[in-house]
Amino acid sequence: MARAAATEPLTARSRRALHRVRVGLRKSAVDYFRGDGSDWIAPTVLLLCVPLIAATTVHVPTWCPPSALVLPVLAGGLVLRPASLFLLYTCSATALVVESAVLGPWDSGPGRVTPGSILVTAAVGLAGLLIAQFRSRVGVPWMRGHTMLFDLRERIRVQSELPPLPEGWHAEIALRPAGGQSFSGDFVVATRSAGGRYLEAVLTDVSGKGMDAGSRALLLSGAFGGLLGSLPPHDFLPAANGYLLRQDWAEGFATSVHLVLDLHTGEYELLSAGHLPAMHLVSGAGRWDLKEAEGPLLGVYDGAKFEGVRGRLRSGDVLMLYTDGLVETSDRDISEGIDRLTGEADRFIVAGFRGAAWRLIDAVAKDVNDDRALLLICRD
Repeated sequence: MARAAATEPLTARSRRALHRVRVGLRKSAVDYFRGDGSDWIAPTVLLLCVPLIAATTVHVPTWCPPSALVLPVLAGGLVLRPASLFLLYTCSATALVVESAVLGPWDSGPGRVTPGSILVTAAVGLAGLLIAQFRSRVGVPWMRGHTMLFDLRERIRVQSELPPLPEGWHAEIALRPAGGQSFSGDFVVATRSAGGRYLEAVLTDVSGKGMDAGSRALLLSGAFGGLLGSLPPHDFLPAANGYLLRQDWAEGFATSVHLVLDLHTGEYELLSAGHLPAMHLVSGAGRWDLKEAEGPLLGVYDGAKFEGVRGRLRSGDVLMLYTDGLVETSDRDISEGIDRLTGEADRFIVAGFRGAAWRLIDAVAKDVNDDRALLLICRD
């Protein structure tokens, strides 16, 4: 009993020490692959791998051929800076020379350093150097680049979320980029203004699609999100137009629709910059009304005027805003696409529109190679 009591604290301390080491290693690995770790870890590990692989090749060339040096060379091209990469390449070349001297001429038997293994190692090294130089020019570590893209995508997703609405209202957004990519040329920004009484939402379609338009959409979504709610509703589109003109992009135009909805009365105003007309379901009459505001494209000319159109959402009414990816294809007119969209939307009236945005996109434009966005606002 006395011996057990004496060894128990030592066992507990050993377990705590092992746990701290395990947690520390895991944290270091996570930090490194996010780009926050020390720069000496990867070069040291890869440099130690080179003599280890060379020694294994000398002793068992059948199981570890000379071309195995491609592995640290490839890994170095993905994670190292160009300066550290040159040191790794020097060590790898030295290892090939040592292996060739110890194993003998390449034509004297299997497992020797052949011209082919040298060419393969050199080709992989050249490719890794090009990747490292590009990464260095961008200024983002390889590990951190993926984290940044993921973070950008999540910020876009959060920024596109609608603010909570009072009881009696329901709204949902569906965004689907072209080709299944993560970034889209269509985006939504929304906020509640005037103490929460008004819902302001802007649906924008940037020229281009997918990744080509994603970078411009990212910049515009941040700018539009800052303008929305900070300016009177009728000043938003002129300010957005001026911002786009100042960018001086070669392909810099965009269409946009700005919704200002009074959550107390249901009255709304739509201001459009060359965007497709909105659709208003009048539940009492069972019909879809076209709500088409007038205004030029954003980013075309200065001093543009935007005329709004008004309406009112009553109980059971639905307002639908969308981009051209849902209604326009090479073999179908826009008016036909709108008819199909409203026809499919009628199918969801009986069951209610909750969760209908994604189902509508699947029903009318699932396989369309274009960015698609849909905003539904319903008054219960």
